[in-house]
Amino acid sequence: MARPLIDLLWRDHPSAPSGGARGPRAQVTTGAVVDAALEIAVADGLAAVTVRRLGERLDASPMSVYTHVNSRADLLVLMADAAHGRMPRDAFGPEPWPARVRRVAETNLELYRAHPWLLDVTDDRTALGPGTIAKYDHELHAFDELELDDVVRDAALTFVLDFVRASGRAHLPGRRAEELAQLWARVAPRLAAYVGEDFPLAARVGSAAGEALQGAYSPQDAWRFGLDRVIDGLSTLRQEPT
Repeated sequence: MARPLIDLLWRDHPSAPSGGARGPRAQVTTGAVVDAALEIAVADGLAAVTVRRLGERLDASPMSVYTHVNSRADLLVLMADAAHGRMPRDAFGPEPWPARVRRVAETNLELYRAHPWLLDVTDDRTALGPGTIAKYDHELHAFDELELDDVVRDAALTFVLDFVRASGRAHLPGRRAEELAQLWARVAPRLAAYVGEDFPLAARVGSAAGEALQGAYSPQDAWRFGLDRVIDGLSTLRQEPT
C-alpha cells in the first residue's frame, strides 16, 4: 500500500518520509504514475484513466499501480495538484489589480483548455498539495493593491476562480460548434414563426442577441461580459484612503 495522500503530495519535499521497506528500488514511481495519468487524461479524457491503461503504459501489472497511489480518488488529487504546480507563475510587477485579476482568470481558463478533465475533479483534498498551495499563494497577490483583510482576500480569489470554472466548460472545443452555427442560420426564421407573439420579450432579445453573436451563444462574448462584471464587483472592495 502507498503512503498516505499527504505524504504522496509532498513526496519531493526535503522533509518527506522516505517510506517503504528496504529492498530493490521500484521500477515505477508515484511521479511516473501521475505523469502517465496526465498524458492519458489530456489525450482521451478522465474516463480513460484506468488502472489497466496505466499498467499498459508503464509496463507494470495493473494492481502494482495502487502501491504508488492508493486509489483512483487519490490519483485524481495528485493529477490536479501536478497540473496546478506546472502553471506559469510570472511575477505580477507594477500592473494594477484589475490587470492582475484578468491575468489570473485568463491563466486558469487556459489551464482548463489544456486539461479539460480538471472540470470533473471536485475533490477538496487538492488544497493539501504543494502545487495547489503555490498556485493559491501566487494568485492571492493579485489583490495586493486592494489591501483586503485575509478572509476577504480569500473570498475574492474564490469568486474569480468560481467564475472561471463555470465558464470553462463552454470554452472546450466543441465538435459540433460550426454545425450548430449553420443550423441556427437555417432555423432562425422558422423558430421566429413558431414563437410568434407568445413570448415577445424573448423573441426581441433573442433576435438581437442572435444577430449580434451570429448564433445562439458565444462563449467568448459571455467570457468578456462576465469577467468585466467580476472586475466591477471587486472594485467595490477597494479601501479608499480616509
